Amino acid sequence: MNIDDILRRMVELKASDVHLRVPSPPVFRIDGNLIVQAEFPALTQEILEKVFEYITSPEQRQVFDKNRELDFAYSVSGLARYRVNVMQQRGTLSMAFRVVPFKILTIEELGLPQVCKQLILKPRGMILVTGPTGSGKSTTMAAMLDYLNETKSCNVITIEDPIEYLHRNKKCLIAQRDLGDDTHSFDAALKHSLRQDPDVIVVGEMRDTETMSIAIRAAETGHLVMGTLHTRDAAQTVDRIIDMFPPGQQSQIRLQVSQSIEGILSQALLPRASDKGRVGAFEIMLANAAVRNLIRDGRTYELPNVIQLNNKDGMKTLDQSLADLVKGNMVSKEEALSKSSNPERLQKMFDFNATGGRSY
Repeated sequence: MNIDDILRRMVELKASDVHLRVPSPPVFRIDGNLIVQAEFPALTQEILEKVFEYITSPEQRQVFDKNRELDFAYSVSGLARYRVNVMQQRGTLSMAFRVVPFKILTIEELGLPQVCKQLILKPRGMILVTGPTGSGKSTTMAAMLDYLNETKSCNVITIEDPIEYLHRNKKCLIAQRDLGDDTHSFDAALKHSLRQDPDVIVVGEMRDTETMSIAIRAAETGHLVMGTLHTRDAAQTVDRIIDMFPPGQQSQIRLQVSQSIEGILSQALLPRASDKGRVGAFEIMLANAAVRNLIRDGRTYELPNVIQLNNKDGMKTLDQSLADLVKGNMVSKEEALSKSSNPERLQKMFDFNATGGRSY
Protein backbone atom coordinates (compact mmCIF):
# COMPACT_ATOMS: atom_id res chain seq x y z
CA MET A 1 0.00 0.00 0.00
CA ASN A 2 1.39 3.40 -1.03
CA ILE A 3 0.59 6.07 1.55
CA ASP A 4 1.00 8.85 -1.01
CA ASP A 5 -1.85 7.31 -3.07
CA ILE A 6 -4.11 7.46 -0.03
CA LEU A 7 -3.14 11.08 0.62
CA ARG A 8 -3.77 12.03 -3.02
CA ARG A 9 -7.19 10.39 -2.87
CA MET A 10 -7.84 12.31 0.34
CA VAL A 11 -7.22 15.62 -1.45
CA GLU A 12 -9.38 14.57 -4.42
CA LEU A 13 -12.32 13.86 -2.10
CA LYS A 14 -11.67 17.05 -0.09
CA ALA A 15 -11.26 15.10 3.13
CA SER A 16 -9.82 16.95 6.10
CA ASP A 17 -8.36 13.89 7.86
CA VAL A 18 -7.47 10.27 7.25
CA HIS A 19 -7.25 7.63 9.98
CA LEU A 20 -5.11 4.52 9.58
CA ARG A 21 -5.94 1.92 12.19
CA VAL A 22 -5.81 -1.90 12.31
CA PRO A 23 -7.90 -3.77 11.05
CA SER A 24 -9.98 -1.21 9.10
CA PRO A 25 -9.33 0.20 5.64
CA PRO A 26 -8.39 3.90 5.65
CA VAL A 27 -11.16 6.13 7.01
CA PHE A 28 -11.61 9.69 5.68
CA ARG A 29 -13.31 12.57 7.45
CA ILE A 30 -15.32 14.41 4.81
CA ASP A 31 -17.45 17.40 5.81
CA GLY A 32 -17.21 16.22 9.41
CA ASN A 33 -18.33 12.62 8.71
CA LEU A 34 -16.16 9.51 8.97
CA ILE A 35 -16.33 7.44 5.76
CA VAL A 36 -14.59 4.07 5.27
CA GLN A 37 -12.61 3.88 2.01
CA ALA A 38 -13.31 0.32 0.91
CA GLU A 39 -11.31 0.81 -2.31
CA PHE A 40 -8.20 0.31 -0.16
CA PRO A 41 -7.40 -2.95 1.65
CA ALA A 42 -7.82 -3.48 5.38
CA LEU A 43 -4.76 -2.34 7.31
CA THR A 44 -2.42 -4.68 9.14
CA GLN A 45 0.32 -3.95 11.66
CA GLU A 46 2.89 -4.90 9.01
CA ILE A 47 1.46 -2.36 6.55
CA LEU A 48 1.43 0.42 9.15
CA GLU A 49 5.00 -0.34 10.24
CA LYS A 50 6.12 0.04 6.61
CA VAL A 51 4.19 3.32 6.29
CA PHE A 52 5.71 4.56 9.54
CA GLU A 53 9.23 3.78 8.38
CA TYR A 54 8.58 5.45 5.01
CA ILE A 55 7.33 8.77 6.42
CA THR A 56 9.65 9.20 9.43
CA SER A 57 13.34 9.79 10.04
CA PRO A 58 15.46 7.60 12.35
CA GLU A 59 15.41 10.42 14.93
CA GLN A 60 11.62 10.59 14.85
CA ARG A 61 11.38 6.83 15.30
CA GLN A 62 13.63 7.09 18.36
CA VAL A 63 11.30 9.68 19.86
CA PHE A 64 8.32 7.40 19.21
CA ASP A 65 10.07 4.39 20.75
CA LYS A 66 10.62 6.46 23.88
CA ASN A 67 7.28 8.28 24.15
CA ARG A 68 4.85 6.05 22.22
CA GLU A 69 3.53 9.34 20.76
CA LEU A 70 4.78 11.40 17.83
CA ASP A 71 3.64 14.62 16.10
CA PHE A 72 5.30 15.76 12.89
CA ALA A 73 4.65 17.16 9.41
CA TYR A 74 4.82 15.19 6.17
CA SER A 75 4.74 16.57 2.61
CA VAL A 76 3.79 15.12 -0.75
CA SER A 77 5.48 17.15 -3.48
CA GLY A 78 3.06 19.25 -5.50
CA LEU A 79 0.08 18.11 -3.43
CA ALA A 80 -0.08 19.18 0.23
CA ARG A 81 1.47 19.05 3.66
CA TYR A 82 0.03 16.90 6.40
CA ARG A 83 0.02 17.16 10.17
CA VAL A 84 0.60 13.63 11.42
CA ASN A 85 0.06 12.03 14.80
CA VAL A 86 1.20 8.48 15.51
CA MET A 87 0.20 6.59 18.63
CA GLN A 88 0.09 3.01 19.82
CA GLN A 89 -3.19 1.31 20.71
CA ARG A 90 -3.72 -2.32 21.69
CA GLY A 91 -0.18 -3.09 20.59
CA THR A 92 -0.60 -1.68 17.07
CA LEU A 93 0.24 1.59 15.39
CA SER A 94 -2.49 4.15 14.75
CA MET A 95 -1.99 7.20 12.52
CA ALA A 96 -4.00 10.33 11.80
CA PHE A 97 -3.15 12.71 8.94
CA ARG A 98 -4.68 16.18 8.65
CA VAL A 99 -4.27 17.96 5.35
CA VAL A 100 -2.61 21.38 5.31
CA PRO A 101 -2.80 22.87 1.79
CA PHE A 102 0.33 24.50 0.39
CA LYS A 103 -1.76 27.52 -0.60
CA ILE A 104 -2.79 29.76 2.28
CA LEU A 105 -6.36 30.92 1.66
CA THR A 106 -7.12 34.59 2.21
CA ILE A 107 -9.45 36.05 4.83
CA GLU A 108 -12.00 36.65 2.05
CA GLU A 109 -11.70 33.13 0.59
CA LEU A 110 -12.31 31.59 4.01
CA GLY A 111 -15.22 33.90 4.78
CA LEU A 112 -13.58 35.14 7.96
CA PRO A 113 -14.84 38.30 9.66
CA GLN A 114 -13.19 41.41 8.23
CA VAL A 115 -12.25 42.44 11.77
CA CYS A 116 -9.46 39.84 11.50
CA LYS A 117 -7.56 42.38 9.39
CA GLN A 118 -7.97 45.03 12.06
CA LEU A 119 -6.77 42.70 14.81
CA ILE A 120 -3.64 41.38 13.12
CA LEU A 121 -2.45 44.93 12.42
CA LYS A 122 -2.54 45.89 16.12
CA PRO A 123 0.88 47.10 17.31
CA ARG A 124 0.74 45.13 20.58
CA GLY A 125 -1.47 43.02 22.82
CA MET A 126 -2.92 39.52 22.71
CA ILE A 127 -5.21 37.95 20.11
CA LEU A 128 -6.69 34.51 20.81
CA VAL A 129 -8.27 32.21 18.23
CA THR A 130 -10.33 29.55 19.99
CA GLY A 131 -12.59 26.62 19.26
CA PRO A 132 -12.74 22.83 19.53
CA THR A 133 -10.30 20.56 17.71
CA GLY A 134 -10.94 20.60 13.97
CA SER A 135 -12.67 23.98 13.93
CA GLY A 136 -10.06 25.61 11.68
CA LYS A 137 -8.03 27.64 14.18
CA SER A 138 -4.71 27.03 12.42
CA THR A 139 -6.21 27.97 9.05
CA THR A 140 -7.62 31.21 10.49
CA MET A 141 -4.29 32.16 12.07
CA ALA A 142 -2.45 31.38 8.82
CA ALA A 143 -4.80 33.64 6.84
CA MET A 144 -4.38 36.48 9.34
CA LEU A 145 -0.60 36.09 9.35
CA ASP A 146 -0.54 36.04 5.54
CA TYR A 147 -2.54 39.31 5.50
CA LEU A 148 0.01 40.85 7.86
CA ASN A 149 2.78 39.54 5.59
CA GLU A 150 1.16 41.28 2.60
CA THR A 151 0.51 44.53 4.45
CA LYS A 152 3.10 45.46 7.05
CA SER A 153 6.84 45.05 7.67
CA CYS A 154 7.28 42.99 10.87
CA ASN A 155 9.62 40.46 12.41
CA VAL A 156 7.45 37.40 13.09
CA ILE A 157 8.34 34.27 15.08
CA THR A 158 6.00 31.29 15.19
CA ILE A 159 6.22 28.33 17.57
CA GLU A 160 4.24 25.34 16.28
CA ASP A 161 3.68 21.65 16.99
CA PRO A 162 4.29 20.80 14.20
CA ILE A 163 4.74 23.53 11.60
CA GLU A 164 1.68 23.39 9.37
CA TYR A 165 1.35 26.23 6.86
CA LEU A 166 4.65 27.38 5.38
CA HIS A 167 5.02 31.17 5.19
CA ARG A 168 7.55 32.78 2.87
CA ASN A 169 8.83 36.28 3.49
CA LYS A 170 6.87 39.02 1.72
CA LYS A 171 6.84 42.27 3.70
CA CYS A 172 7.52 40.35 6.91
CA LEU A 173 10.59 38.48 8.07
CA ILE A 174 9.18 35.17 9.34
CA ALA A 175 10.89 32.46 11.40
CA GLN A 176 8.92 29.26 12.06
CA ARG A 177 10.05 26.98 14.90
CA ASP A 178 8.96 23.35 15.14
CA LEU A 179 8.42 21.86 18.60
CA GLY A 180 10.75 18.88 18.78
CA ASP A 181 13.07 19.69 15.87
CA ASP A 182 13.78 23.37 16.63
CA THR A 183 12.87 23.71 20.30
CA HIS A 184 11.97 21.48 23.25
CA SER A 185 8.99 23.38 24.67
CA PHE A 186 6.57 26.21 23.95
CA ASP A 187 7.53 28.14 27.08
CA ALA A 188 11.30 27.92 26.45
CA ALA A 189 10.86 28.93 22.80
CA LEU A 190 8.59 31.80 23.77
CA LYS A 191 11.00 33.04 26.41
CA HIS A 192 13.99 33.01 24.07
CA SER A 193 12.03 34.46 21.14
CA LEU A 194 11.82 37.74 23.06
CA ARG A 195 15.57 38.12 22.47
CA GLN A 196 15.07 37.93 18.69
CA ASP A 197 13.56 41.44 18.45
CA PRO A 198 10.09 40.18 17.41
CA ASP A 199 7.14 42.39 16.54
CA VAL A 200 4.71 39.46 16.38
CA ILE A 201 4.86 36.09 18.16
CA VAL A 202 2.52 33.24 17.18
CA VAL A 203 2.14 30.38 19.68
CA GLY A 204 0.49 27.28 18.22
CA GLU A 205 -1.23 26.42 21.48
CA MET A 206 -1.34 28.01 24.94
CA ARG A 207 -1.00 24.71 26.77
CA ASP A 208 0.26 25.54 30.24
CA THR A 209 0.65 28.18 32.91
CA GLU A 210 4.25 29.03 32.05
CA THR A 211 3.52 29.55 28.35
CA MET A 212 0.47 31.69 29.14
CA SER A 213 2.37 33.75 31.72
CA ILE A 214 5.19 34.55 29.28
CA ALA A 215 2.69 35.31 26.51
CA ILE A 216 0.85 37.80 28.72
CA ARG A 217 4.12 39.50 29.68
CA ALA A 218 5.19 39.67 26.03
CA ALA A 219 1.87 41.30 25.11
CA GLU A 220 2.28 43.79 27.96
CA THR A 221 5.79 44.76 26.89
CA GLY A 222 4.94 45.85 23.35
CA HIS A 223 4.63 42.67 21.27
CA LEU A 224 1.62 41.35 19.40
CA VAL A 225 1.02 37.77 20.58
CA MET A 226 -1.40 35.42 18.82
CA GLY A 227 -2.29 31.95 20.09
CA THR A 228 -5.02 29.33 20.37
CA LEU A 229 -7.08 27.70 23.09
CA HIS A 230 -9.64 24.88 22.94
CA THR A 231 -12.52 26.97 24.28
CA ARG A 232 -15.98 27.64 22.82
CA ASP A 233 -16.48 31.36 23.42
CA ALA A 234 -14.89 34.51 24.80
CA ALA A 235 -16.17 34.17 28.37
CA GLN A 236 -14.98 30.57 28.62
CA THR A 237 -11.63 31.60 27.14
CA VAL A 238 -11.00 34.27 29.76
CA ASP A 239 -12.10 31.90 32.55
CA ARG A 240 -9.74 29.19 31.24
CA ILE A 241 -6.80 31.60 31.28
CA ILE A 242 -7.51 32.73 34.85
CA ASP A 243 -8.06 29.15 36.05
CA MET A 244 -4.59 28.16 34.80
CA PHE A 245 -3.08 30.10 37.70
CA PRO A 246 -3.14 29.46 41.47
CA PRO A 247 -5.91 31.32 43.38
CA GLY A 248 -3.39 33.72 44.93
CA GLN A 249 -2.30 34.95 41.48
CA GLN A 250 -5.70 35.15 39.79
CA SER A 251 -6.52 38.74 40.73
CA GLN A 252 -3.24 39.95 39.23
CA ILE A 253 -3.71 37.81 36.10
CA ARG A 254 -7.22 39.25 35.61
CA LEU A 255 -5.72 42.73 35.66
CA GLN A 256 -2.95 41.77 33.21
CA VAL A 257 -5.33 40.02 30.81
CA SER A 258 -7.77 42.96 30.93
CA GLN A 259 -4.95 45.29 29.91
CA SER A 260 -3.29 43.10 27.28
CA ILE A 261 -6.18 41.38 25.48
CA GLU A 262 -7.11 42.93 22.13
CA GLY A 263 -9.56 40.38 20.78
CA ILE A 264 -10.90 36.85 20.97
CA LEU A 265 -12.20 35.06 17.88
CA SER A 266 -14.07 31.85 18.76
CA GLN A 267 -15.12 29.65 15.89
CA ALA A 268 -17.06 26.53 15.01
CA LEU A 269 -17.46 24.66 11.73
CA LEU A 270 -20.91 23.38 10.69
CA PRO A 271 -22.02 21.29 7.69
CA ARG A 272 -23.89 23.29 5.08
CA ALA A 273 -27.62 22.60 4.97
CA SER A 274 -28.04 22.27 1.20
CA ASP A 275 -24.58 21.58 -0.19
CA LYS A 276 -21.32 19.80 0.49
CA GLY A 277 -18.74 21.56 2.59
CA ARG A 278 -18.81 23.43 5.87
CA VAL A 279 -19.31 27.00 6.96
CA GLY A 280 -17.87 28.86 9.93
CA ALA A 281 -19.67 30.57 12.81
CA PHE A 282 -17.65 33.17 14.70
CA GLU A 283 -17.88 34.91 18.05
CA ILE A 284 -15.96 38.19 17.98
CA MET A 285 -14.97 39.98 21.16
CA LEU A 286 -13.01 43.20 20.83
CA ALA A 287 -11.46 44.80 23.89
CA ASN A 288 -13.20 48.07 24.69
CA ALA A 289 -13.48 49.77 28.09
CA ALA A 290 -16.53 47.73 29.13
CA VAL A 291 -14.90 44.41 28.18
CA ARG A 292 -11.69 45.29 30.04
CA ASN A 293 -13.65 46.27 33.16
CA LEU A 294 -15.63 43.00 33.20
CA ILE A 295 -12.46 40.91 32.84
CA ARG A 296 -10.68 42.87 35.55
CA ASP A 297 -13.64 42.58 37.95
CA GLY A 298 -14.16 38.86 37.34
CA ARG A 299 -17.59 39.33 35.74
CA THR A 300 -16.94 37.31 32.59
CA TYR A 301 -20.53 35.96 32.69
CA GLU A 302 -21.59 39.45 31.52
CA LEU A 303 -19.35 39.41 28.43
CA PRO A 304 -22.05 37.98 26.09
CA ASN A 305 -24.33 40.93 26.89
CA VAL A 306 -21.57 43.48 26.15
CA ILE A 307 -20.65 41.69 22.91
CA GLN A 308 -24.30 41.61 21.84
CA LEU A 309 -24.73 45.33 22.51
CA ASN A 310 -21.68 46.29 20.46
CA ASN A 311 -22.54 44.81 17.05
CA LYS A 312 -21.91 48.15 15.38
CA ASP A 313 -18.27 47.96 16.47
CA GLY A 314 -17.79 44.54 14.87
CA MET A 315 -18.59 42.33 17.85
CA LYS A 316 -20.89 39.32 17.67
CA THR A 317 -21.75 36.43 19.97
CA LEU A 318 -21.46 32.88 18.70
CA ASP A 319 -25.23 32.49 19.10
CA GLN A 320 -25.83 35.58 16.97
CA SER A 321 -23.55 34.14 14.28
CA LEU A 322 -25.33 30.76 14.44
CA ALA A 323 -28.73 32.47 14.26
CA ASP A 324 -27.61 34.40 11.16
CA LEU A 325 -26.51 31.16 9.46
CA VAL A 326 -29.87 29.51 10.19
CA LYS A 327 -31.75 32.62 9.03
CA GLY A 328 -29.78 32.53 5.77
CA ASN A 329 -30.62 28.81 5.31
CA MET A 330 -26.92 28.00 5.34
CA VAL A 331 -27.07 25.51 8.25
CA SER A 332 -29.83 23.56 9.95
CA LYS A 333 -31.31 24.64 13.26
CA GLU A 334 -30.25 21.31 14.81
CA GLU A 335 -26.61 21.77 13.81
CA ALA A 336 -26.61 25.33 15.13
CA LEU A 337 -28.00 24.22 18.50
CA SER A 338 -25.34 21.51 18.76
CA LYS A 339 -22.56 24.13 18.45
CA SER A 340 -24.04 26.65 20.88
CA SER A 341 -22.62 26.99 24.38
CA ASN A 342 -26.14 28.01 25.48
CA PRO A 343 -28.70 26.11 23.34
CA GLU A 344 -31.66 27.40 25.37
CA ARG A 345 -30.70 31.01 24.65
CA LEU A 346 -30.21 30.23 20.95
CA GLN A 347 -33.61 28.49 20.79
CA LYS A 348 -35.21 31.63 22.23
CA MET A 349 -33.61 33.60 19.37
CA PHE A 350 -35.19 31.19 16.87
CA ASP A 351 -38.58 31.42 18.60
CA PHE A 352 -38.45 35.21 18.68
CA ASN A 353 -37.51 35.35 15.00
CA ALA A 354 -40.33 32.92 14.13
CA THR A 355 -42.89 35.30 15.66
CA GLY A 356 -41.72 38.15 13.48
CA GLY A 357 -39.27 39.72 15.91
CA ARG A 358 -35.60 40.25 15.33
CA SER A 359 -33.34 37.22 15.82
CA TYR A 360 -31.40 39.16 18.47
